[in-house]
Amino acid sequence: MKSPIQFGTSGWRGLIARDFTFETLRLAAQGLALTLKAEMRRKKSSIHGKRPLVVIGHDTRFLGREFALATAEILEQAGLEPLLTNRDAPTPVISFSIRHRKAIGGVNITASHNPFGYSGFKFSMPNGAGAPPEFTGKIEAHAEKLLAKGWQPRTSVVGTYQCREFDPTPAYLNRIRKLIDLKAIGKAKLRIAVELMHGTGRGYLDTLLEEAGAHVTRFHEKLNPLFGGGSPEPNESGMAKAAEFVKTGKADLALGLDGDADRFGVVDRDGTWLTPNQVLALTLYHLRKNRGIKGAVVRTVPTSHQVDAIAKLLGVKVHETPVGFKHIGALMESEPIIVGGEESGGLSIRGHVPEKDGVLACLLMAELVAMEGKPLGRILKDLEKQTGEFHTDRINIAVPADEKAAILKKLAGGFDKIGRYPVQQFITTDGFKFLLPDDEWVAFRASGTEPVIRCYLEAKNAAHLKQLKTACRKILTGKL
Repeated sequence: MKSPIQFGTSGWRGLIARDFTFETLRLAAQGLALTLKAEMRRKKSSIHGKRPLVVIGHDTRFLGREFALATAEILEQAGLEPLLTNRDAPTPVISFSIRHRKAIGGVNITASHNPFGYSGFKFSMPNGAGAPPEFTGKIEAHAEKLLAKGWQPRTSVVGTYQCREFDPTPAYLNRIRKLIDLKAIGKAKLRIAVELMHGTGRGYLDTLLEEAGAHVTRFHEKLNPLFGGGSPEPNESGMAKAAEFVKTGKADLALGLDGDADRFGVVDRDGTWLTPNQVLALTLYHLRKNRGIKGAVVRTVPTSHQVDAIAKLLGVKVHETPVGFKHIGALMESEPIIVGGEESGGLSIRGHVPEKDGVLACLLMAELVAMEGKPLGRILKDLEKQTGEFHTDRINIAVPADEKAAILKKLAGGFDKIGRYPVQQFITTDGFKFLLPDDEWVAFRASGTEPVIRCYLEAKNAAHLKQLKTACRKILTGKL
């Protein structure tokens, strides 16, 4: 029987009660315990000889705390020291706590922005960054062997195991206070709508904004493991109610977080939802121009080149990495990076954890509005006068499972043209990216879990974007 423990870019996820059960969770936890103990014995390992402390947290999903306790019990039985957050906690808070407590790593029971029926098991390294494939591969291998042996642990009744707890909030908030100019936000007397999506971000983003002196209106702050029946994602749809509130003139902007508060959503004064690409570009502009922070910027392959254009204006070097914040985080740990981010809605900055932090991202946008005294859209328009416009989109094309390999092979062969646009460069860092004239491009990546190929596009105007979408659909449907 093949092990169900298979890690993706942000951990192992599955449907609760079908894929993600106490039995499979304990299998993953034991696989992790064996991996960590092997690393602690290895003399060249960064955790060799260290106290075996492992931070554990969870989001607001169904059975989150019970799953976290079950994980802690398995780790303790293996000789490790689990330390559990005293309530549901944001992913960036868990990441920060690992570093702050000098732990050998941390487990987060979360499925991030996935629908409410899912849960997940994410491991973060001693520096707070997501575990790389070479580490999670060892967990998978151990789980496979345990399953083959018929491993069955002796455990307490679900929910009755007692684990040492701690409150991660004060130390994290103190760190954010050092990274954000709360006084500037207060002086601007901003009115801010905060979309908490029934998730872990309550008591973090809203608390800091109120501490700064902003007038805060909360949306969906009550705990709800069903997230109101949808996915806790701060995209245009998820931010709709907050956007309507802003349009009435009762707020200057809206800021939102996903279920585990590592992703952000931003709505401007006129009710326009800003894409994560635009927020990343604005963050780079703000940190370099208004805060004087020096270094490079790092983005993933399918992230907008608007970041590159602003970097060029500011004399900042650009790094491009594969998809997955762990790749961004690795670079942030190795050299000075002003900001690192990705088009899916995550960023972090120099001096912070190498993990996505939606709380920080939202506060940076409030800080930018406060310091410049202008709506975010106005700032973007001023920048576009120097860089030109950037029109981005992402489409998911369903492809028959038996045809997926053939389509990927065709993409791997490259093209001379995408539609009527000549290909100037072919990049295979992650998927297949085709650079076109005038800084336009398209990129294709296959989903690892569905018969879907994702197509990312960027053009300098709406007409070109429409033409590129048509051309890409033809490529993927075999009508080229």
